[in-house]
Amino acid sequence: MSVGSHDSMSFCLDVSSPVVRSEPCVLRAIDRLFPCWTRTCVSLWATTQQSVLSDQCELGVRFLDLRIARKPAGGNTLFFAHGIYTLMTVQEALHELASWLDAHPREIVIVSCSHFESLSDEDHVHLADFIITLFGEKLCLSRDIPTLRSCWSRGQQVVVSYSNQQMVLLHPELWTEIPYRYADSPDPMKVIAYLEDQKHRGRPAGFYVSGLNLTEDAPYVLLHPLQGMRKMTARALPLLLSWTSEQRPGVEAGGVNILCCDFVAVSRFCSLVIGLNYKLLAAPDAASISRR
Repeated sequence: MSVGSHDSMSFCLDVSSPVVRSEPCVLRAIDRLFPCWTRTCVSLWATTQQSVLSDQCELGVRFLDLRIARKPAGGNTLFFAHGIYTLMTVQEALHELASWLDAHPREIVIVSCSHFESLSDEDHVHLADFIITLFGEKLCLSRDIPTLRSCWSRGQQVVVSYSNQQMVLLHPELWTEIPYRYADSPDPMKVIAYLEDQKHRGRPAGFYVSGLNLTEDAPYVLLHPLQGMRKMTARALPLLLSWTSEQRPGVEAGGVNILCCDFVAVSRFCSLVIGLNYKLLAAPDAASISRR
């Protein structure tokens, strides 16, 4: 079982940037009229982490949720986005991750690249080439079924999930999109009920994510415009962590694979999920990464 951070790059949102194009037309219209108010409010609700990637990895995070975007006036430079765009570029963030991996040669991370707001076909070609060149032999090939032992023996440290199937078909270094299950609700009880229902429906064959992240809706934000995601998450954490403590890893029915949460640095979420892996100590051999 792995620890994941939901929307891993949202710690550096740029309040001077516009609302992303995929947001509702009404919000984008308000942003044009009242940008200072709109972007501050969006930042409060879209910020779901507070630490750089290397610090998240130090905490035990091994699944990084990277939502990549091109700014309207950003040239060829790619950023990340969640409501608004980030200050840090894709190249800066991945170089930081590569440096951390160099310093921790026995650690393995899953990098989920998704959303691709406003990226062109050419952008995808350049991004895939950059990822493959940067990580090189550290990349686990999608045709393999990696285990910790096989990765250590080959010097492999990175699984890159890429949610553009055309690029996945062209590059064996890229893995198909990893399913991310989440309830799309601000109510922690509904989040838990949804994840329990998904467990009973069975698990995918490979990697998959169970998202403990809350999702605000328009009525909730209108009633609590300046509350922000961190306060909403803090109130829900006791219930979410209690549910987490009851989970078990493994391929058996009801087992979970990757657990993602908001604000991984401000609770015991990481240590709790890591500790759940001790339930596998009775297993006779090293677990397949993709199955556990």
